[in-house]
Amino acid sequence: MTPSLRLFIVSGVSLLALGAGLAQAQDSKPKKDEQPVEVVVKARRLDAARDSIQPDIGASSFALSKAAIQALPGGDNQPLNQVVLQAPGVVQDSYGQLHVRGDHNGVQYRLNGVILPEGLSNFGNVLSPRFAAGVQLITGALPAQYGLRTAGVINITTQSGIRNGGEMSIYGGSHGDYEPSVSYGGSRGNDTFFGSLSYKQNQLGIEAPYNAATPLHDRTSQIMGFGYYDHMIDDNSRVSLVAGVSDQSFQIPNTPGLNSVNDGAGYAVNGTKSFSSDTLDGRQRETTDYVIASYLKTTGDFTGQVSLFARASRLTYQPDWNGELAFNGISQYADKRDTAVGIQAEGAWTLNARHTLRAGVIVSGDRSVSDTLSHVFYVDNSGAQTSDVPVVITDNAARSNVTQSLYIQDEWNPFQNFTLNYGLRYDKLDSYRTEDQLSPRINFVWTPLQGMTVHGGYARYFTPPPYELIASQTQSLFAGTSFDLSGQNDLPYAERDNYYDLGVQQRFGAHLTLGVDAYNRVARYLIDEGQFGAPIILTPFNYKCGRNKGVELTANYQNGPFTFYANYAVGSAQGRQIVSSQFNFAPDDQAYVADHFIYVDHNQTTTASAGGSYLIGRTRLSLDALFGSGLRTDGAIPNGLHLPSYTQVNVSASHDFAHGISARLDVINLFDAAYEIRDGGGIGVGAPQWGPRRGVFVGLSKSF
Repeated sequence: MTPSLRLFIVSGVSLLALGAGLAQAQDSKPKKDEQPVEVVVKARRLDAARDSIQPDIGASSFALSKAAIQALPGGDNQPLNQVVLQAPGVVQDSYGQLHVRGDHNGVQYRLNGVILPEGLSNFGNVLSPRFAAGVQLITGALPAQYGLRTAGVINITTQSGIRNGGEMSIYGGSHGDYEPSVSYGGSRGNDTFFGSLSYKQNQLGIEAPYNAATPLHDRTSQIMGFGYYDHMIDDNSRVSLVAGVSDQSFQIPNTPGLNSVNDGAGYAVNGTKSFSSDTLDGRQRETTDYVIASYLKTTGDFTGQVSLFARASRLTYQPDWNGELAFNGISQYADKRDTAVGIQAEGAWTLNARHTLRAGVIVSGDRSVSDTLSHVFYVDNSGAQTSDVPVVITDNAARSNVTQSLYIQDEWNPFQNFTLNYGLRYDKLDSYRTEDQLSPRINFVWTPLQGMTVHGGYARYFTPPPYELIASQTQSLFAGTSFDLSGQNDLPYAERDNYYDLGVQQRFGAHLTLGVDAYNRVARYLIDEGQFGAPIILTPFNYKCGRNKGVELTANYQNGPFTFYANYAVGSAQGRQIVSSQFNFAPDDQAYVADHFIYVDHNQTTTASAGGSYLIGRTRLSLDALFGSGLRTDGAIPNGLHLPSYTQVNVSASHDFAHGISARLDVINLFDAAYEIRDGGGIGVGAPQWGPRRGVFVGLSKSF
């Protein structure tokens, strides 16, 4: 998609609400006042009907409303991954990655319950809390409607504009951060609409590879647009459209003071023998466009929804040709494009007071194109370059992928305080491999005592490898070069799991709720991902056997103006025997892992989050904190050690003034804790990354 076309889509989609609002302003005053009440009632009833298709019976769920997100330090100005980190058992990693319950990246994103296909984005969050009415993380033993990505389902309920009004805001501060945004929503007759447009730039686009508040060569610029529109055909049916765009550019940060002769591969390039890391100029750009169109119908005992979805994403990496060649023995331009389209048709039928039948069909197809242009050197048998003149290798490829899923399940209420949900799901993958699986699911919810809820279940999972990330280099093209890819390279397999989950929640009085949840997962062909090579693109691989278990403790307290939450999780994730993408790994590591379980590189034994807020009149004070015992790094054995533990504390103060004006002050990493997320060691770990140093940010917004 050309930049001019993307700009047109951004402007059209995101400012749809503004244009509609101006048109509405011309309507008569009585019509404007009367209509929203009726619209709100109808919209909420249809929203409830939509939610009834996809209940999370027996699963573990963590939800944040729009108000709860705004109360967090950073509010809705922070990336989505920072919001989700407040959920139990969620671990932060470099490049904005999230690990839910010891899985790598097995997270599925949904907008209003509809699947958003995976793309190529690596650094950026293409979804923003700014357009969210609520964010929910669903994990555990999932009901049959959830599949393919099952570590966690992040469902964003988008703002819909059932109330007229908008907001303009400006936010910024440390690291050169500058974030203007505008949103508007409203209703007109049976139509509602909402649009959001935001821009962001700063000098901390990617985690720093060394301990610095503002690292060298780390600027980012990001633009995001989102639009929502729905039309209520009658009291029982609605059509809706969701569309969004994201265009994000990143400089690849440099570690200063290094020299290619002493600290790199030491290759000479066109007569020049020494290159400084200070002047490297690698850059990466990630773009995403997505659209979802849905038709919802509810009639008496039946509710159904059919959705069409599409996503186009592109990732381009522009290397520093000579510098990267001198340091790494390869400099590679990469242009990867992926287009996915699909249909999701689901329904719920209430048979009687005890049984509700649900079923669905999801079919999606991907087309992935990968074009690379590499500069390398020819080398002799000892690895020494035979010439300082680079050799150019072109390697282009294109593949297609189709997934098909069917499910049926029954929600049965045999007793007044007990619900059993059981069903079957079938998934088929036609990609680099053709694989399928029939997966039973069973979940229950039991309320044996007042205020107590027990949930649990068993799920059989089928998880394809991320198709768009599977390495496409032709190994033979690089034989005898400084980027020799020789070695075994079996294609990744789909992961197959047996997952067990059991949890209890107890409410004490009207304000306090405590919970405990335990899970155990046994995996065959456990999927992990690693960063190999200069373009910052993750590559999937499999451990033949995997095991993952843990316990989560939660506490929530709310009493008038005071709210507090705390989560504590202990987990272990291990794998044995690498059976795909083997050429990326050192022979000694492969030999050890072949008959030993090791911790996966993203395993963090202990994770905790906590936060609270207090409202004093129109002023809100809030705090949140994250603790991690440290991700894995190499020791005497692969991934045998963990990095030092860390604690990051964030605080915020906000105030609502008259005339719709609000101001906020956020301090991120209050105590300026310096901690490493990665140190560059570990299987599949590409480079060191440090957490953010202290930053002070201010925001001003005006509602209209």
